[in-house]
Amino acid sequence: MEHRVLITSDGPTLAGIVRTPNGMSAGEKRPAFLVLHGFGSNKDAGNVTAPCELLDRLGYITLRFDMRGCGESEGEPGRLICLEQVADTRSALRFLAGRAEVEADRIAVLGSSFGAAVAVYTAGIEPRVAAVVSSGGWGNGERKFQGQHNTPEAYAKFLAMLEEGRRHRERTGQSLMVPRYDIVPIPGHLRDHLAKRSVQMFPAETAQSMFDFKAEEVIGRIAPRPVLLLHSSSDSVTPTEQSIAMFKRAGQPTELHLLADTDHFMFAEDNVRVRAIVRDWLERFFPTNPASARKARTA
Repeated sequence: MEHRVLITSDGPTLAGIVRTPNGMSAGEKRPAFLVLHGFGSNKDAGNVTAPCELLDRLGYITLRFDMRGCGESEGEPGRLICLEQVADTRSALRFLAGRAEVEADRIAVLGSSFGAAVAVYTAGIEPRVAAVVSSGGWGNGERKFQGQHNTPEAYAKFLAMLEEGRRHRERTGQSLMVPRYDIVPIPGHLRDHLAKRSVQMFPAETAQSMFDFKAEEVIGRIAPRPVLLLHSSSDSVTPTEQSIAMFKRAGQPTELHLLADTDHFMFAEDNVRVRAIVRDWLERFFPTNPASARKARTA
């Protein structure tokens, strides 16, 4: 039960897929999830389709979509500016809330990596987001990059790239294009998890926007809406301290789970414990049928 859709954002049109669970009756409404892809990825990534399948089995409607400049969406290829991705997410939220089968006041956001940072920030400034699940996310771009380029030499090279990007635009009026692994290093053994058609070159402005992006500054505004933070205890891509720092700044109810038996692409790795944690958390904090869930907890 998947339907291709087009979403009007603040400029570019976004390509998405709405998935509805089997067995929905005529006129029935269900809670829903926006599922956000990672850095330069797209809606067909394993870290997107796997949680959509899990949420579908649990009875939720899902919308996965390509951010502007990614996949099948409009926009300058590779030009990913964090606040523009937040705007795209808010546009997708409005779109999903307008569908007849969706409970408009019960739409949550789940994101992985870059998408997780966007999910947290969006919920921090958008009260219509009902709940948040962040997988391998980050809250402070500057600290994140220090952890990813984790020697003095590597970090100095990264900062020099940002500076050269600014100078190049001043000199030429054009963007300096940068390879994705110069922005976000990913070990070779994890690169097979990247979605087909992932963006490989980005303007330096993308890296600068990530450097300046601080979802941790707004996570405290999400409470009392629930937040679930998932992170590998030895993440090979995004430093684990990023989710720990967000947990310290968050209000309640917020849960943080650090897992030793998975890595950065935990949904794509089909980890049984991750699925169990998400399922149990949803039953408690964002059930498909709140009345039945309350009755079960008090029985």
